Amino acid sequence: MEKSKNFTDLIVWQKAHAFVLRIYKLTREFPKEELYGLTSQLRRAAVSIPANIAEGYKKRGKPDKVRFLNTVEGSLEESHYYLILSEDLGFARTKELITDKEEIGKLLTAYSKAILSSIS
Repeated sequence: MEKSKNFTDLIVWQKAHAFVLRIYKLTREFPKEELYGLTSQLRRAAVSIPANIAEGYKKRGKPDKVRFLNTVEGSLEESHYYLILSEDLGFARTKELITDKEEIGKLLTAYSKAILSSIS
């Protein structure tokens, strides 16, 4: 497996970035009164996912890298809740996004394990 040159090479980051783009598209259709509520919260949680993958990528030590990935896990779960809430409030159908979130979670777990098991 070829080593990545920057965070944009990581499949987990690519999937997380695509997830954010889909979240923004979805939330454009939310009621305007939710702009500073659910819309903002969901977008912020989603943006945190690829942003923390990117920030953690440049950290030098394994503990620092994995700490950022743990933050990503938290943001994934926060996004999951907001997607459930969005569906329950009748704002959107979110099943596909929840499936995407689960895929990102699996990739993130694999990435974390690879970091922890690496020699350097």
